[in-house]
Amino acid sequence: MKMHDVIVIGSGIGGTLFSALNHKKHDLLLFEKDSNLGGCSSTFKRFNNHYNTGATTFVGYEEGHVVKRFFDEIEYTPNLIQTKIGVRIVQKEKEVDRVQDFEAFLEEIEKNYPNENNRYFWTSIKEIDEKFWELKKLYYAKYSWSAYKKSLACVSEILKTYKGQLFISADGFIKKTLGEISPEYQAFIDAQLLITLQTKSKELSLLTMALGLAYTFHKTYYVQGGMGELVEGLLKDVPYKKNEAIVKIQKHNDYYEVHSTKGIYKSKNIVLNSTIYQSAELFEDLEIKKYYNKFKFSDQSAFVVYLKVKSKADFLHHYQIILDKNIPNSISNAFFVSFSDKDDEKLSKDGYSVTISTHTKATIWEGLIKEAYGAKKRETEAYIKEAFLNYFDSIQKEDISRAFSGTAKTFQSYIGRQNCGGEALKIKNLLSVPSCTTPFKGLYNIGDTVFAGQGWAGVALGVDVLNKEFNHG
Repeated sequence: MKMHDVIVIGSGIGGTLFSALNHKKHDLLLFEKDSNLGGCSSTFKRFNNHYNTGATTFVGYEEGHVVKRFFDEIEYTPNLIQTKIGVRIVQKEKEVDRVQDFEAFLEEIEKNYPNENNRYFWTSIKEIDEKFWELKKLYYAKYSWSAYKKSLACVSEILKTYKGQLFISADGFIKKTLGEISPEYQAFIDAQLLITLQTKSKELSLLTMALGLAYTFHKTYYVQGGMGELVEGLLKDVPYKKNEAIVKIQKHNDYYEVHSTKGIYKSKNIVLNSTIYQSAELFEDLEIKKYYNKFKFSDQSAFVVYLKVKSKADFLHHYQIILDKNIPNSISNAFFVSFSDKDDEKLSKDGYSVTISTHTKATIWEGLIKEAYGAKKRETEAYIKEAFLNYFDSIQKEDISRAFSGTAKTFQSYIGRQNCGGEALKIKNLLSVPSCTTPFKGLYNIGDTVFAGQGWAGVALGVDVLNKEFNHG
């Protein structure tokens, strides 16, 4: 039986980037349980139409950012459309366009949420974010002297850069600068943080909030052909196996034996792009199971509605609609809408491909009998569709030629995970956040449940650390 240098399990952003960067350096093999590559960032075909699995904002493809550096190293140039408006945020009669131009954005904020300290607040958010991406020693790994040394150097640089700002809570900064803001303004801030960080301001530090709110001050893009095209382009020369789930991994003295639904493989190293919370299920070794089980499960998940809309109207690529009250079976009063580009020959065949997502808990969908599960699913889908039609008055009910939805159970079935993202980085958990390295030789994790978090930029930072640990130690 052939011995591989490394087997990567899961073709999400982390598994894809790591594999694309390393397949020429090592005997590498990537596994994906689904028929589509990309995990949460995949594009799938159903009812003869293509849909993006989740929200489709692509950020970080600009000079000085790790995503652009990786793409250049892989020698892959994606087919992108730069968006003039990153996302339009709608709240009743209020509309704020999140644009890269700071003064244009500030003008809209002042018009919709007037506050004498708006400029100070949003300038601080922008400057904190800019400083972060200028840091030279971003690193977080454990379980070796060299890893701890580099991680301590990172902490030292962050402390030196931010000083007292590092210990300010997000809510504390809001109150100090903006005062007691209206519930509408707070909802505007929190709706965006739920999208980028999976939590609201009351749970965050100022630094984390700034990173979550500032992403549209960077260049934002639409990916032609869907997010799956991006993943497939990156993996064009990478050896991979689709439709082959990993069911068991056995640890031996100097290698791992990997059992899939189709065969048995050997590898000196394993890189898991599964969530940190579900990795224990793959192992029989009690010490490995104990390691993974110590991480508290984050049951944050998504409810996603997929539509095919026949319309001649023009739409932005992204909207976020904030409602008065929470969506049924959800933890949010907002949903994020992604429209395919009108000229996208793949996604916009026979009309716009629309992905609508909101936040829910995986536990809401557990333990239900078939009838109860179906009823909850229909209730949430109908509520979102009605709110969608209420805002997009150029779209009529009969223009929607296809509609279906997915829950945490759906995602578990197709991409092998229930939750969306891990725990947001905070001061109190800074040293307990899972790293890409583990206490076990040759076993690594990557993805949005380990440092540095979710999205292309966050996961790419984690890949950067793993790449250095794996290749240089």
